[in-house]
Amino acid sequence: MRTVLAAGARHSVLRRDDGTVVATGNNQAGECDVLHWSDVIAVAAGSVHTARNTGKSHTVGLRADGTALATGWSDAGQTAVTQWREITAIAAGWRTTVGLRADGTVVATGRTAEGQCDVQSWSEIVAIACGDWHTVAVRRGGTTLATGNNRRGQTDVARWRYVSGVSAGYLHTVGLREDGTVVAVGDGSRGQCDVSAWRGITSVAAGSIHTLALSRDGTVYARGDNQFGQCDVQSWTDITAIAAGAKHSLGLRADGTVVAAGDHDDQQCNVDAWATRPQRN
Repeated sequence: MRTVLAAGARHSVLRRDDGTVVATGNNQAGECDVLHWSDVIAVAAGSVHTARNTGKSHTVGLRADGTALATGWSDAGQTAVTQWREITAIAAGWRTTVGLRADGTVVATGRTAEGQCDVQSWSEIVAIACGDWHTVAVRRGGTTLATGNNRRGQTDVARWRYVSGVSAGYLHTVGLREDGTVVAVGDGSRGQCDVSAWRGITSVAAGSIHTLALSRDGTVYARGDNQFGQCDVQSWTDITAIAAGAKHSLGLRADGTVVAAGDHDDQQCNVDAWATRPQRN
């Protein structure tokens, strides 16, 4: 499933049905400068933990022809993706961007200090995710692997089995199993890893210190830090996609509109007028 909705550090991104992209929120580094993009089939937004001073981030887009484009903060080269080819999925973390190739190999650019870009040896990959300091992948067959910072055990995913999707936060990692259950490792001090009771889940999203899950019935579950109301999603219905940022959450409704919850200091929840189908004049 293509990622058409992304929540970053302090910004939000939506890929529309016509391949154009809209963004709102902090644009300190140009991470919201996406209005000229076209033929985009997936988007990703760079993360940053809430405690960090910088508000800068970046945004990545995957085009239908398998090329990638990016805008925003690039101090570590995290937007250097223009030479990538045959890409089928993208992920963005803190100062890091990862791409999945059609042949199941992975490319990465950006910060390498914690080893989050050490993906050159990976193969048979079917899904990828970036956290603040780590990168996670699902292999064909449902096993998982990870590289990067393991301060809280967030890369301890080698024993997971029958996994179909992953998402990575600040210091935790979440996996979706084929049977609709969810597993999590890493820092769970705010309850962000308390996911074992969830059932009937179709996708997961890890924010900095909260976790979202989309149920088959279109409702959304949330666990973790709720200081800014980012877990106040119980009233959402008819949701088809979710995204979790540093301090906010996004949901895409079946009618193509978007809902948001959480911190709004940078206008990252200013999505009321958004729709996947752009209105015609």
